Amino acid sequence: MTALLSFKALSKDWFGVPAVSDLTLEVARGSTLGLIGENGAGKSTLMNMVGGVVTPSDGEMSWKGEAYAPRSAADAAVRGIAFIHQELNLFTNLSIAENVFIDSFPKRFGMIDRTRIREDTAALLARLELDHSPETLVAELAPGERQIVEIAKALHREADLIIFDEPTTSLTPRETARLFDVIARLKAEGRTVIYISHILSDVKMLCDEVAVLRDGRLVEAGPAEVFDVGRMIRSMIGRELAGMFPARTAAPQADVVFEAEGLGQPGVLEAVSLNVRAGEVLGLFGLMGSGRSELARVIFGLDPVERGSLRLGGRELAGGPGARIAAGLAFVTENRRDEGLMLDAPVAENMSLVAVRTFGRGPLAVLDRGAHELATERMRGEIGVRAGDIARQPVKALSGGNQQKVVIGKWLMSGPRLFILDEPTRGVDVGAKYEIYALADRLAASGAGILFISSELEELIGMCDRVMVMSRGEVTAEFAAPFDRVKILAAAFREAVA
Repeated sequence: MTALLSFKALSKDWFGVPAVSDLTLEVARGSTLGLIGENGAGKSTLMNMVGGVVTPSDGEMSWKGEAYAPRSAADAAVRGIAFIHQELNLFTNLSIAENVFIDSFPKRFGMIDRTRIREDTAALLARLELDHSPETLVAELAPGERQIVEIAKALHREADLIIFDEPTTSLTPRETARLFDVIARLKAEGRTVIYISHILSDVKMLCDEVAVLRDGRLVEAGPAEVFDVGRMIRSMIGRELAGMFPARTAAPQADVVFEAEGLGQPGVLEAVSLNVRAGEVLGLFGLMGSGRSELARVIFGLDPVERGSLRLGGRELAGGPGARIAAGLAFVTENRRDEGLMLDAPVAENMSLVAVRTFGRGPLAVLDRGAHELATERMRGEIGVRAGDIARQPVKALSGGNQQKVVIGKWLMSGPRLFILDEPTRGVDVGAKYEIYALADRLAASGAGILFISSELEELIGMCDRVMVMSRGEVTAEFAAPFDRVKILAAAFREAVA
């Protein structure tokens, strides 16, 4: 197969830090290439150069055998390159048809030809087996169906290359299976696919070729059949990963750090009680809609609660999030980009958000920049954030795993007594997951209590001292290590297991 897209000695630097270095690679026509690597390995930077969002510092790109140097995302789209991002680029207040034709409305007698739009969109939806009218508002679609609309947009534009960036992050298993069927049909039509994912078993199943990036360099590439998941991990992180989880260095103490008793909110929570001891990692598991995240928001004071009490260190918790932060609560939300970070602000400013008042000096509380710089640099080293000049580099330029470390570091600087971690490893690679687990263990070893919320049962089993299970706003069971996976799942489904 001839190359559709190729890179020769391609490089890009950010703030003096190389993001992609001397990368040479070919993407064959009609193939599916799995692009893998830790967060910060250079995957996003490479794809942004393909998409015309980022200009290379050095090297060359070729498209269909000709020199390729896009100056904008529109240049890439005109050439036949489409992106399906994690954050879908759809207008939810418009119909499917309007989204598909958003930048290319056909006209008839000077007016938008809505008949043609409906007919062409209906043909695309039938091709992709999406059983909805073209007039359906995107707001009414499930996440998996919205992704199919993005693919319909790509097909409408006659895209030769479709790039999927972590496409299954927000999908149910059924939606994921449907997406995989669509990708198989795209490949059968002769489309070329680049598939970026941290779910390595999916890469193994879907892809013809695998390319591994590490620290901005291509370290290995070849047919998918020669890569098992173990080889992928070793190549990504440059070492053997002896275990997915670090050895626990802390054990729960007798002192209870946090207690919730009889929490109730109609339609949300029903008589929820729990406690977390010093040095303990308490896992919270449940299916979508079980009430896990709603419980976290109530504890942190973001949402109201009608009944029940909350105590931290034996003292009643009251007030909103500000008062609870002052009392010693920390909350890493599941949506780090919208709720945990100021994306355009520098890394250092994000890292000191919670503790910034401690750097005020004098009656006017003027920021002590020297103390601020020392503290944020020290924290950057402690949590292992990979970045250039953190006083200048915007946090949005970091990889997902490094962004999550900044969020955790932000709370570490406040010295919390209870750490609520809601899906802390969602969308991060296996190496970054290990580092986040190690940070959680370190927090527990310092005497803090941790409420660890996750939909990944394996990480709860690997990290927690106890696991509580929720379903429909209620706690249905509690388990202590060693855990029985079947019983935990049965409790989540409210089924009895002998």
